[in-house]
Amino acid sequence: MKKEQTLKFNTFDEVFGDLLKSKVNREKFEFGVARLQMIRQIRELRRSKKLTQKSFAQKVGMPQSVIARLESGKHNISLTTLYQIAGAFGKKVVLL
Repeated sequence: MKKEQTLKFNTFDEVFGDLLKSKVNREKFEFGVARLQMIRQIRELRRSKKLTQKSFAQKVGMPQSVIARLESGKHNISLTTLYQIAGAFGKKVVLL
């Protein structure tokens, strides 16, 4: 008979606490979070306009594959691409 297994969940601080004490690591983490939030905003904009990736890409003037790579979160977005997307929807990019 198998012994019943229980799952243990760790808190954010238990997993990342020591790692994020380093200023460099904390800045990298915060940059990654901001990047993923931006990607989510772009995907939500596309969906709110009821556009497929293909039609979104056509409106922006780029291949659908660029939109797919961007939305996957596995690739970085260039500032030029970001400006193209924003401009096509009457939005502005504000860098802080």
